[in-house]
Amino acid sequence: MKAEIITIGDEILIGQIVDSNSAFIGKELNKIGVDVRQITSIQDDEEHILTSLKEASQRAQIIIVTGGLGPTKDDITKKTFCKYFNDELVLNEQVLQNVEELFRKYVKDPISDLNRGQAYIPSKAQALFNQFGTAPGMWIEQDDVVYISLPGVPFEMKALMQNQVLGKLQERFKRPYIIHKTVLTYGMGESTIAEKIEDWEDQLPSFIKLAYLPSLGRVRLRLSARGENEQLLLDELENQLEKLHQLIGDIIKGYEGEGSLEEQIAQKFIDKGLSLTTAESCTGGRIASQLTAVSGASKFFKGGLVTYETATKNYVLGISQEIIDTYSVVSAEITKEMAIKAKALFRTDYAIATTGNAGPTKGDSDAEIGTVFIAIATPSGVEVFENHLGKQREKVTEKAVYKALGLILDEVNK
Repeated sequence: MKAEIITIGDEILIGQIVDSNSAFIGKELNKIGVDVRQITSIQDDEEHILTSLKEASQRAQIIIVTGGLGPTKDDITKKTFCKYFNDELVLNEQVLQNVEELFRKYVKDPISDLNRGQAYIPSKAQALFNQFGTAPGMWIEQDDVVYISLPGVPFEMKALMQNQVLGKLQERFKRPYIIHKTVLTYGMGESTIAEKIEDWEDQLPSFIKLAYLPSLGRVRLRLSARGENEQLLLDELENQLEKLHQLIGDIIKGYEGEGSLEEQIAQKFIDKGLSLTTAESCTGGRIASQLTAVSGASKFFKGGLVTYETATKNYVLGISQEIIDTYSVVSAEITKEMAIKAKALFRTDYAIATTGNAGPTKGDSDAEIGTVFIAIATPSGVEVFENHLGKQREKVTEKAVYKALGLILDEVNK
């Protein structure tokens, strides 16, 4: 089952707003087994809308249009639909009642003729009643194609999709099952992962597709299974995931939907009654920021330090100047000391420390740009990890943050 989404609005094309509607609609359609094959953003222009509808109808059985509905003169979707379907606008009494009820409940000003005009829809259309706005949605069927028009206001569109559109589509069309399982990996680049799992990927069943979704410091691997037998899809996905774990289990940190990396860390620390602190240099407090963004972080995270300047490692953390002079600030020895001192200072079970050269200059160390040391102090000792994360400052920092979070999750899982 194929669908296309058309978003109407000059404000999208000039970058004034981001088209979040299409992302939401695509995600919801995918859940019920509908394939979105194309998303098109177009101007508030009648000819452009007509052309887009005609072209989409040749490729898809479901066409969802957002935007261009409302009381103002630039909202032209209803009129354009009439031209496309050789139809006319007629008064829908139920829509009018809905508009009048909304005004009674929420608007102090008297209802205007422009707002009453919202109750006029194409005669061939079924009204989709908008509980949050005066512009109704519309559902029209022609030549085995379903055309759906929704308001562009996100919360109005979402309510119509969830409460009316999805149910009607499920009744109208027979659809295959589409099941996604997204694996979260940290600490290894896309190309390296691809090399490690190449043979496994080549042997995937034809009904399972793999997509790489990379970002700094992490790569999501999305497995998508499609077919008529739901249990078969679930069983085969589980089988393939077991094989994947055998190949790259060391970098897999969970699955999308089970919580972010920092949420998993928070849950583990809270469940075990453990505490954590940070001492950061090159990551500039970003690890602490990620951890404290989790609701309830105060139950396990006791605080952290950003000892960015070399001197602060000495007079705040208490690392001796002799050790700094001997090893330089970007070294395994200094990072180890940072973790030990922070753990003692905050009286926590665990501490994580970072120091490195993110660039563009080397600063107070001769270590190569991209070198980052991460140390984790645990109840039983300290371990230091040396990483080489590239040359671009932002990428080095972001990768270091996720590498550190991955390491602390591994430690607390032991």
